Amino acid sequence: MSDVLQSLQTTIQDRRDHPREGSYTCRLFGEGRMRILQKVGEEAVEVVLAGAAQDDSQFLYESADLIYHLLVALAERGLRWEDIEAELQRRFR
Repeated sequence: MSDVLQSLQTTIQDRRDHPREGSYTCRLFGEGRMRILQKVGEEAVEVVLAGAAQDDSQFLYESADLIYHLLVALAERGLRWEDIEAELQRRFR
């Protein structure tokens, strides 16, 4: 796992465990699983649209948003990015 992803995952988990007023991440956790998953879906669509437009900078921007929201969804379920890595490793041995 990269340092950036590790740091982001740690921050997300900290926001889940120690809510802070004004935090977008805390607001997502407060709104619940369905809202978090809705955001994952919205961001996935935005990645597809940016990819179709062949605009690399927008594609990267939306991809980062998707990964952030996916990390929030994982944390909400008590899972981590490492769980995804383990699944990928299992598939591609």
